[in-house]
Amino acid sequence: MGNWIINHGLSSFILVVWMAINIFLFLWFYFFYDLGDQFFYTRHILGSALAWARAPAAVLNFNCLLILLPVCRNLLSLIRGSFMCCGRTMRKQLDKNISFHKLVAYMIGLMTAVHTIAHFLNVEWYYNSRLGKYDDLSMALSSLDDSGNTTFLNPIRSTTTTPTLLVFTSVAGITGVIITLSLILIITSSMEVIRRSYFEVFWFTHHLFIVFFAGLVIHGAGRIVRSQTTTNPPHNATFCKDRIDDWGKIQECPVPQFAGGFPQTWMWVIGPMILYVCERLLRFIRYMQTVKYRKIVIRPSKVLELQLVKNGFKMDVGQYVFLNCPAISQLEWHPFTMTSAPEEDFFSVHIRSVGDWTQKLISIVEQLPEGAEGPKMGVDGPFGTASEDVFDYEVAMLVGAGIGVTPFASILKSIWYKFKDSNPKLRTRKIYFYWLCRETHAFEWFADLLQLLEREMEERGMGSFLTYKLYLTGWDQSHANHVMVHADADTDVVTGLKQKTNYGRPNWDKEFEQVRKENPTSVVGTFLCGPAVLATVLSKKCVKYTDVDPRKTKFYFNKENF
Repeated sequence: MGNWIINHGLSSFILVVWMAINIFLFLWFYFFYDLGDQFFYTRHILGSALAWARAPAAVLNFNCLLILLPVCRNLLSLIRGSFMCCGRTMRKQLDKNISFHKLVAYMIGLMTAVHTIAHFLNVEWYYNSRLGKYDDLSMALSSLDDSGNTTFLNPIRSTTTTPTLLVFTSVAGITGVIITLSLILIITSSMEVIRRSYFEVFWFTHHLFIVFFAGLVIHGAGRIVRSQTTTNPPHNATFCKDRIDDWGKIQECPVPQFAGGFPQTWMWVIGPMILYVCERLLRFIRYMQTVKYRKIVIRPSKVLELQLVKNGFKMDVGQYVFLNCPAISQLEWHPFTMTSAPEEDFFSVHIRSVGDWTQKLISIVEQLPEGAEGPKMGVDGPFGTASEDVFDYEVAMLVGAGIGVTPFASILKSIWYKFKDSNPKLRTRKIYFYWLCRETHAFEWFADLLQLLEREMEERGMGSFLTYKLYLTGWDQSHANHVMVHADADTDVVTGLKQKTNYGRPNWDKEFEQVRKENPTSVVGTFLCGPAVLATVLSKKCVKYTDVDPRKTKFYFNKENF
């Protein structure tokens, strides 16, 4: 439990607080509508469905306030910079912004379902009350005269108005349908299989959030849920509910008056909406800034390297940018981790051919005449990630899978420059680097950098500073035969490095045990850029091999999230 608290304690505390607020809002508004005297007559027609409709609405307001904040990338970068003086555990929470965004979205989806079902029941009961299918009181409340059309209780004012007609002719009904359809499209298109294979579908449908928020702000203006207002003299519902014929005839029972509640959703969401508009304006300004090509290289395994230059651009290790290519799409932006070091006078990205957008970009570049300028490129960023904190740890374990090695390319390049310049501020004294790939070609573009680091460490007598292990997880028999023939060679047949390539997957228990043994009193930062399955494994290993004794080894898990 102690190990778990060290790695996940603050994250869990934040989730508990968030859930507690949701539960509090639900219960508070549930009992407000279920017990409030002003809703006595409304409850008589609708029953408990009134409270079941209004309580989720309050939770929806709270979560709609939160849903945009985790995707305000510039806001998060500003907060991350402000937290540099704080502990790494606090900054780690910002790296889970997308996970929190998804969690809030799930809550919005759940509460929308409950809210919608309850209102379907409400409309049906309103209709049946208007037709006189229930008791005399329900009929009387539904038939109250209202020349100004402002003090009624039942929104179905005529027996010819069916529930379906009310839904598609009232402000609350139309906006409710629009909101629900938008949310269904947003959530379903966000599934992993669609987002990975059809990113454009995910991207375009996600922008229905504009329709969602517009409908949300207008939705409450329908004022379909109405409460009793104070009259002079007051109408005592408890006393008058059994004296329908005396309403308006005796002083104790004037005709009851009703009014819809003031719309409140806009007050919850106006702040985040303004912040997000500012965020998009800043992105547009960055998009308009000129980006020049320094170099374009097609690497093995269909990996495109772009070296770009932009005035005033400053980066840190492990950060990422969003790229837009108008020749492919004016609207689509895709995230890519930078592989260059802050010490270089350009920034670079490595783009693997996966998905329509990347395939089109590589195709455009391949067709360029030699020496020609690349297609116009918009750049938004840089934005911070977990890898920014790598130099805050004495010992770092870097784990990359496939193209997931890109943030660590930036880190290792920066280390090379720091050693070259004898930077005294380098706090890190040991790095373990693991790279898992399915095919041999993927190693080629990165092997040059590792060879430079190998030579640099040897020349400075610091060969133990960097321990790296490369793992090939896919191979055929011809490759195996080739390796066997050259088994006694001084360098690896795949990479040309002194460190030989391993075949299969790492034994993580063995690796963590070795790191703990070699660093018995250190704080070890474990960084991953790779699949969620591997993240689950490494997160558990960090918990397992962390010592509760503050004087001994601690492992902190960090994962790249886009």
